[in-house]
Amino acid sequence: MNKNLKFSRRNFFKSSAAGAIGAMSVPALLSGCSGVAQKDEKWKDVEVPEILKTSPEGKPLKAGLVGCGGRGTGAAVNFIDAGGGLQITAIGDVFKDKLDACRNTLKEKGQHIADENCFLGFDAYQKVIDSGVDVVLLCTPPVFRPLHFEYAINKDKHCFIEKPCAVDPVGAKQMMVLGKRAGQKGLSVISGTIRRSQKDCIETYRRVAGGAIGEIVSAHVTRLGGALWHVQRRPEWSDMEYMLRNWVNFCWTSGDLVVEQFIHEIDMMSWFLGNKKPVRAEATGGRQRRVTGDMYDFFSIEYIYDDGRRAHCTSRQIDGCDYNHSVLVYGTKGYTNCFDTIYHLDGSIAWQYPYPKPEDADQSMAVPDPYVQELIRLVTAIRTNTPVNDTELHVQSTLMAIMGRESAYTGKFVTWDQMLASDMKLGPETYQFGPVAEIKEIIPVAGTPPNA
Repeated sequence: MNKNLKFSRRNFFKSSAAGAIGAMSVPALLSGCSGVAQKDEKWKDVEVPEILKTSPEGKPLKAGLVGCGGRGTGAAVNFIDAGGGLQITAIGDVFKDKLDACRNTLKEKGQHIADENCFLGFDAYQKVIDSGVDVVLLCTPPVFRPLHFEYAINKDKHCFIEKPCAVDPVGAKQMMVLGKRAGQKGLSVISGTIRRSQKDCIETYRRVAGGAIGEIVSAHVTRLGGALWHVQRRPEWSDMEYMLRNWVNFCWTSGDLVVEQFIHEIDMMSWFLGNKKPVRAEATGGRQRRVTGDMYDFFSIEYIYDDGRRAHCTSRQIDGCDYNHSVLVYGTKGYTNCFDTIYHLDGSIAWQYPYPKPEDADQSMAVPDPYVQELIRLVTAIRTNTPVNDTELHVQSTLMAIMGRESAYTGKFVTWDQMLASDMKLGPETYQFGPVAEIKEIIPVAGTPPNA
């Protein structure tokens, strides 16, 4: 690691006074999220996304992939698997090795991308979007998501947006405005928050929303896992190339682990709590074992709601420790793991998802791959002319994660209103290979001024 690199961050609290949002002016948009689900409805009356084996037949659709890494390549394959008449016709990335690897994988799936539709560089996203595609799969490191989404919506393209949708408040608010613009244009947008497209989770949610555990009182969410991949810097790499090839270890490119990965669990918790926004985050965190970049490797966040309820979320990425992955939501009558089981208060099982065995004749309750199901939902919306758009919920979960990160980084309690008012924008002013003077690699220390 280059010890001369230091990471500088704009002071989160510097301009987070009310009214500092500026031209975007979106607090009213963000305040429109629904409250806690009505518990007097029967579970069968709770509206949920339909799970389909495949998308309906319809006009052929061409998709372009922006970001050819592992998740991007996976999303492209998922799109092909979502039904008939679906093609990947253009791909783009800043690295040729990533583009070539993706192209080879798609070739194995019967998708032959023409040379003239393989684009390299920081403007590759524009070329992909302008190549005649109907759908754009946005799968780069998340710092680029608002920029790419804006271009796609301006060009009237339907979008799949991998999570998270931003790494900072400015980007998240921009995504909210763009999501509204997409809705006004009748465009469909589906986000990579997969649990909302996962059948067993959906059926569990239906019952909880229908009152199976009574009034929800709290939640406890845990994702304790091993360290993610990292790369050591090579002498020939510039600052920009090093950080982009090692993007899951830099805050400005990924948002830190709580935004880039833990958003799945935060989003799931928020879903089961009725998509209610917290008023404050109280968090701690630190860095114990991470060997590159400038991020933390563990967080503990308490979200406080305006009715006094609290939800505790903790995450860790350190090898050699015990692992745990759970999303527990507690009510007055019982609790749930949100994935497939509802418990009585004494811990006995009240309901469990009826997974079929492979040999069972009835496979109606089999759980399709949620990664494919996301794209089935998108294609179905396009082909049936019934637009779907989950940008608002994606933005809310992203902002919740950023809230927790900033509370841990600063050692201060961070409010939802401060998030809406903040002008924090991470990353360099321009994207190009070479030195990145604006970015300094320094690990935040709670209780000290930024860049101290």
